[in-house]
Amino acid sequence: MLLADESTGEGPALVLIHGITECRQMWQPLIAPLSERYHVVAVDLRGHGESGTGDAYDPITLATDVAETLANLDAQSPLVVGHSLGGVVATAFAAVARPRAVLNVDQPLRLAAFKDGLSQLEPMLRGDAATFQAAMDMVFQPLLGPLPADEAARVGDLQRADQAVVLAIWGTIFDSTPDQLDDAVATLAAAVTVPYLSLHGIDPGTEYTTWLRGHIPTATVEVWPEQGHYPHLVQPARFLERLIDFDPLR
Repeated sequence: MLLADESTGEGPALVLIHGITECRQMWQPLIAPLSERYHVVAVDLRGHGESGTGDAYDPITLATDVAETLANLDAQSPLVVGHSLGGVVATAFAAVARPRAVLNVDQPLRLAAFKDGLSQLEPMLRGDAATFQAAMDMVFQPLLGPLPADEAARVGDLQRADQAVVLAIWGTIFDSTPDQLDDAVATLAAAVTVPYLSLHGIDPGTEYTTWLRGHIPTATVEVWPEQGHYPHLVQPARFLERLIDFDPLR
């Protein structure tokens, strides 16, 4: 599927992939400065923003959409930057294409651990519209961290929680055992042989670095303490500097 996108700038390719319920406009504060150095492509994942819907929402399918969109734009060997769900998609991208590097923003890959918390909300997420939205608010409100009030309002205004899409994306987590999720992550991670930066505003725990490097030997884990789920928006200048420093083409 070709995705709705915003393509701007000249230089090495860089793709920006948003999180669940979000859209490419989430990256707006970073697109202009990035486009001074890169050919920036910000996409709307299927079922989000201006892109169409589909029958499948697993990470490989979502990553394949991104790869097809980049190929259509002749954006080759990109630096793939993904936030939240986009971090999983960016990781899966390495299984369907050849990025030059992956930057995962605040998305731990230990999906079995994520299942523990999310499963408690499953009945609400499968409820009526009001109950579903209440569950989504419970998930996302604590993640804002120190986002300035105007930026938090912008993020909130851009979020659109389509229940069918959310359940399709999280359905794999609900329907899989922890062992099955671990196996799925191991398969995705095995495809990553390029530099991989896992940047977190919420500390994933002291054991996470060892766990991730056991799956992705090229990985670096970096924590910006108490910056919440959106460290790239809390400290955009610092994020831009870190991204450029991480890029193998710097």
